[in-house]
Amino acid sequence: MSLVIPDEIIAASHLSEIELLREIILMLFRDKRITIGKASSLLEMHLIEFQQLISSRDICIHYEVEDLDADVQTLSGLAQQ
Repeated sequence: MSLVIPDEIIAASHLSEIELLREIILMLFRDKRITIGKASSLLEMHLIEFQQLISSRDICIHYEVEDLDADVQTLSGLAQQ
């Protein structure tokens, strides 16, 4: 699906198309609508670059207890191999 944003909205935002796309993706990430991997991929940024970007905006990385549990299980499985 493609989304067409009228030129008047871009002009009113005082942002370039790329900047507006970045803002939309940051908003989606901040609101936990997309993952950090998906956000960095959509912006064609290395994960570290995206982490620096969200840090500069005081946006926290979403890392819940469930994420920690999944990481511990993954690491445990790797250690047993």
